[in-house]
Amino acid sequence: MKPEIQRISQISSHQSVICIMGDDQIPKRLKLTKQENDFAQNQLQAKEECIFINSYNRSVYLIRLKEAIAHYKVREELRRNAYNLRKLIKENNYSELVITSENAYKGAIEDFTEGLLLSFYSFDKYKTKPGKDDKKSYPGKLLLQGDLEDTEIKWIIDLTDAVYFTRDRIKEPVNKLNASALAEEIKKTGDSAGFKVEILTKGKIEALKMGGLLAVNKGSVDPPVFCILEWHPANCLNKNPIVLVGKGIVYDTGGLNIKTGDFMAGMNGDMAGAATVTGVLYIVAKTGLPLHIIGLIPSTDNRPGGNAYTQGDIITMYNKMTVEIGNTDAEGRLILADAISYASKYSPELIIDIATLTGSAAMTFGNQAIAVMTNADRKYIKLLEECGNDVYERIAELPLWDEYGESLKSDVADLRNIGGREAGAIIAGKFLERFAEFPLIHMDIAGTEMLKKDDYYRLKSGPASGLRLLSTFLRRVAADYSEKK
Repeated sequence: MKPEIQRISQISSHQSVICIMGDDQIPKRLKLTKQENDFAQNQLQAKEECIFINSYNRSVYLIRLKEAIAHYKVREELRRNAYNLRKLIKENNYSELVITSENAYKGAIEDFTEGLLLSFYSFDKYKTKPGKDDKKSYPGKLLLQGDLEDTEIKWIIDLTDAVYFTRDRIKEPVNKLNASALAEEIKKTGDSAGFKVEILTKGKIEALKMGGLLAVNKGSVDPPVFCILEWHPANCLNKNPIVLVGKGIVYDTGGLNIKTGDFMAGMNGDMAGAATVTGVLYIVAKTGLPLHIIGLIPSTDNRPGGNAYTQGDIITMYNKMTVEIGNTDAEGRLILADAISYASKYSPELIIDIATLTGSAAMTFGNQAIAVMTNADRKYIKLLEECGNDVYERIAELPLWDEYGESLKSDVADLRNIGGREAGAIIAGKFLERFAEFPLIHMDIAGTEMLKKDDYYRLKSGPASGLRLLSTFLRRVAADYSEKK
């Protein structure tokens, strides 16, 4: 359960407190005893970053900010400190916990609170008996004290709400969340946040001749869906919408080119792109961002059953282009390609797709960067890079040179869905570019999303990679539009 966030004006002597410090001056309002103060000063002189004072009736945590590093890294260190404290906080079983600051940068309380909330997340809905770690609990309330802006507090609340339910959906097994169930969850989210959701079922998808989505679905007993999410406020600043496309493969076996070894483990999370797009629309709507945003989510599972599509098949995509299937495990790009083609009907300012697409991206950048490929204006990439640093969901760009498209040539169709062994992430991006009639940013989150262990507050098995980045990016886009008016 996520803690409730409240503002307070003063700290009482019995409240447990986390104080973020920009220097070694311990604030008097913490009301430490002489013994506690002497202990804290000794720890500060020893260059300890986190100091824990456990008194009879309360606890005090002092967090000293790092110096002589870039500001965005200071912010990230603070979020990581929050993660490092989560176990100790849980063990002390507080009902509430105050977060304040002294001589720290503006926004430090919000950054620490964000890191703490993201670290508190757990997925335990299917546990029937509590384990030993479940006997203690995180605080029911976080009380923020200091120079805070209401808009920033609301942003943190809405953003972490979005991350929580996005992680929930990513972690659901496919026997609980198939494509149709995912569509219903998206609809519920839209109703809750205030954005529109239209669900296209198999008959409509067939009428639209979305050959990529239909081909991948052929091996499944469950029908595909195509969800259209839209936030179009009356005060929107952009003339043409920004379209977000999320990969919604609710389970990927690889199809007839079946995944071997342990490569199928965790493939219920192959719809992380779809969940992330939904989460972004949630925060855009909840915060009333004055932008016209459309989300497109093609969804199915990829199985080897029934009349499954095969290596060598030739399919006709939504844009009438023909594709020779070189590998049925390269299915994500097929459903994304149909959605990217469909996006053209909106004449978008920009298309951004996000997907757990290739092992190549993970092998290239590990869990440290989202692989990005683009043919869009450099101003978008510069802004995306800045936002990536701000939230520490950093991007690393790969080229989309024309030569990479050579390996997609087919003897029997317009193109193949795979190239050679080399440059796999780039080739996937190049494939998608062929279906984009408007500027495209392709984000491959395979490395940052499919985590086998916690990367601090980015928790394993589905941290909702890219959600905070895209949400912050759109917020900045809206701010830039406002400045120009």
